[in-house]
Amino acid sequence: MDYTREELAEAKRQIDSTLHKLRQTVKTLEEKENPARYKSQLTLAKRRIEAFTLANELIRRELEALPTE
Repeated sequence: MDYTREELAEAKRQIDSTLHKLRQTVKTLEEKENPARYKSQLTLAKRRIEAFTLANELIRRELEALPTE
């Protein structure tokens, strides 16, 4: 599929926002009194961070590969 520069930029912006929220969630859960209680939520959030970071990198590469207008 071909995406426009604007579509890719918006997707990256949304991913950046989600990554910020996920990182805040991890920080909050790790600072709780008993972080072990939130192990599954922490694992899920960390895995999502990894996945979104990878997606962000792929979008960045696509943006760099697009011809400048």
